[in-house]
Amino acid sequence: MEDKLHNFFTENDFNTLEPHSGHMNRFEKRLQGAKPQKKRSWGWMSVAASVVLLVGFFLGQNINGKRTLSDTSQKMQEVETYFVNTINVELQEIEKSRSLDTEKIIEEALDKLEDLEDKYKVFLKELNDGGDHTSLISEMISNYQKRLEVLQNTLNQIQQIKNSKTLGNEIYS
Repeated sequence: MEDKLHNFFTENDFNTLEPHSGHMNRFEKRLQGAKPQKKRSWGWMSVAASVVLLVGFFLGQNINGKRTLSDTSQKMQEVETYFVNTINVELQEIEKSRSLDTEKIIEEALDKLEDLEDKYKVFLKELNDGGDHTSLISEMISNYQKRLEVLQNTLNQIQQIKNSKTLGNEIYS
């Protein structure tokens, strides 16, 4: 083993010369002038993407003269605005809490929201095709309520995860 190590160092040409004069000073100046590397946070992009997705969804419904829930009456417009704004706020809160521990829960919630959104599109299509106006409006409002329930349950689960981590840290401290 010693022979192999000795042979390695004798066979290879290593630079053992001293650095040029002033090397340390130049190196220290560079270190002092270097800006600390910022850790890129993609969380804000997730929030922005969610908001853009929801806004695009609701704006897209108004294209081609199709009716939406807010087109049925002023009261329904207020109801829809309330739900859309509340859902956006809840989504932002969830995105702020995104971490490795909460990723699975958040993705499951977003999948459920997509399913509910697909059902909502079916209701919109039926509304535009002249379906039973009253029952469709009731189903659409119920759909919004289910979305909020999913988001609120997700926030509760995230809070439980945070609390258990905090409790675990206190126990081991």
